[in-house]
Amino acid sequence: MTLNLSELLTKVERIALQAGDAIMAVYARDFYIEEKDDKSPLTEADMAAHRVIMAGLQALPQGIPVLSEEDVGSFSGADADGRYWLVDPLDGTKEFIKRNGEFTVNIALIESGKPVLGVVVAPSLEVSYLAAKDVGAFKVDWGKEKSGERQPIHVAGKPAEGTTWRVVGSRSHPSPDLAEWLEKLGSHDMVPVGSSLKLCLIAEGEADVYPRLGPTCLWDTGAAQAVVEQAGGRVETLEGEVLSYATPAEKLNPYFVVWGHSD
Repeated sequence: MTLNLSELLTKVERIALQAGDAIMAVYARDFYIEEKDDKSPLTEADMAAHRVIMAGLQALPQGIPVLSEEDVGSFSGADADGRYWLVDPLDGTKEFIKRNGEFTVNIALIESGKPVLGVVVAPSLEVSYLAAKDVGAFKVDWGKEKSGERQPIHVAGKPAEGTTWRVVGSRSHPSPDLAEWLEKLGSHDMVPVGSSLKLCLIAEGEADVYPRLGPTCLWDTGAAQAVVEQAGGRVETLEGEVLSYATPAEKLNPYFVVWGHSD
């Protein structure tokens, strides 16, 4: 089955925006916080967004299976074409709880282990990042007095020798291995950012590199990786291999680096 990724991107963007609305409805009031088995927080907003996304994706005619962080047990594997949806209904729950705005909705389409479509919506910041293979990568600023139109984005390219690298890192997950990696990189400025927004900043050329030397799951990265790759960047393991989603039964990613250039 051949997919029209351009058409699908528009439909998935709509679903992600609806999930963002559900999140903001909770964000506007007091909400309860639970603790999952892995000690990570879970809020009403996570589940509200999950329900919206599941309903939206399951209503699409393609019938592609869905792997969501909030319902891993229902996922039975990729379809016969090697496709599945990869969803984080609310990435950056800690940032949501802190109310700093740096949280996102992530929806990716995986095909043969690669993210070929990605939508990242930051509802509090009123910004979206979209990408699909052979369609391009885009940023949409839909806040007040903004056009709401898709603006093409591209990575910045490799910094010239002797210049300072613009590095983004995790706001809520510091890593002891990071200091050593940064020392090898050379002169740099480090900016902490929450959720998948780190990858999106690379994609739009606002940062040069994002080293993640700590644990992440597939759903944390899939959608934003699609955006980075279609914007001309790359997401690689420390061994230089492209970060893969071919084995969804293994939920954890290896350590990786997001580069704002192609070589």
